Amino acid sequence: MSNADIRRLDREIRQTARKLEAVRRGEWWPLNGSERRAMARALAGGSYRVARGRGAGRAEEQMDTTGSAAEMRLNAELTALHGERQRLITEAARTKAAKKSSGWW
Repeated sequence: MSNADIRRLDREIRQTARKLEAVRRGEWWPLNGSERRAMARALAGGSYRVARGRGAGRAEEQMDTTGSAAEMRLNAELTALHGERQRLITEAARTKAAKKSSGWW
């Protein structure tokens, strides 16, 4: 594989790591559509209950659960990207070694 593929993976790794840090800070922009909807639903339900004078414990728990699910998803993506990067580097090294050994001085 070429260095361009490795650079592309490096860029994706940086973006995913940035998204993971944003999710850990509680930001919503890296969430996918279903996670955003779940957060908005929990936020609306919790604010309704607070406005009625009741506690919002379950809504907070739902938001925490959704955030941790997004964190796990991004961790899995990051692990997969690192594995793919390592595979590409190993493949490039094998190709380079094969070219060197097959040549005549």
